[in-house]
Amino acid sequence: MASSNMAKGSAKESPSPPLSLSPFLPDGETRLVGLLGYPVAHSLSPLIHNTAFRAQGLNNLYVALPVAPADVAEAVAGLKTLGFLGSNVTIPHKQAVLPLMDALSAEAQAVGAVNTIVCRRDGDTVTLYGDNTDVAGFLEPLSPFAGALHSAPMLIFGAGGAARAVAYALLSTFAPRSLTLAVRTPARAENLVRDLAPYDAGGVLRIVSLADAAPSVRAARLLVNATPVGMHPHTDATPWPDAADFSDDQIVYDLIYKPEQTRLLRDATACGAHTLGGLAMLILQAAASYIQWISQAMPVDRVRAALREVGF
Repeated sequence: MASSNMAKGSAKESPSPPLSLSPFLPDGETRLVGLLGYPVAHSLSPLIHNTAFRAQGLNNLYVALPVAPADVAEAVAGLKTLGFLGSNVTIPHKQAVLPLMDALSAEAQAVGAVNTIVCRRDGDTVTLYGDNTDVAGFLEPLSPFAGALHSAPMLIFGAGGAARAVAYALLSTFAPRSLTLAVRTPARAENLVRDLAPYDAGGVLRIVSLADAAPSVRAARLLVNATPVGMHPHTDATPWPDAADFSDDQIVYDLIYKPEQTRLLRDATACGAHTLGGLAMLILQAAASYIQWISQAMPVDRVRAALREVGF
């Protein structure tokens, strides 16, 4: 079991550091989990997972691993060789690792991206299972509104990788009456619509340019920002500047977590809409990975506290 190596002393002379930042010395029995991406220095994942490991007294360590695109296959193979429990995968490798998996979850297949790898061991045999926990992480904050969202009109700003996971989640969970992708360049969204056609039995997924999106914005019960517009440091930006189109019967969900209150959410709140920020999704998609590696639920309250300590 991991233990703190912090010197003991009076609280006044030697204040205890936050749990999430407490010293930890790995040893010969430490089990590793990684993050494959490029770059990864900015990631909050090590703080999230190591906070959870320390809170539960687990001799595990989560490490960020910068992997250049040309080295992805070697890095994934190394997870097996080095005895990793698994890893997360972030930009730009979520699609590149797909063919390297031995098995895929339904979510990873549908979204066409893996953000979680689980090293499954059976004696001396190790197989790699790829999942996409962005779907579960996105959906969990919406669970209190499930009744109101079923068969409702919905809109997503963006058509990139995050929008793909969101669109699949909404199609497979809420059977929306309409699901509109509001984008700057409609042609770039056509692949998303085509790839998700098997999950769109009602043909409700459609594309509209931002210039023509006002009627869809006003009609939507749920609006999701799946773009980086409004992210720190560009906190005055928003994917939809006409706040008058929001109303009190809408839910506005911004996947951005820094700042916690984006301009989009501030504008929607001023119009009476219910708002959701991206920090909950960040934690919950991590929790959905965590339980697959160690068969224990993540202590999300401790993780939230650790994130608050560092300004989130």
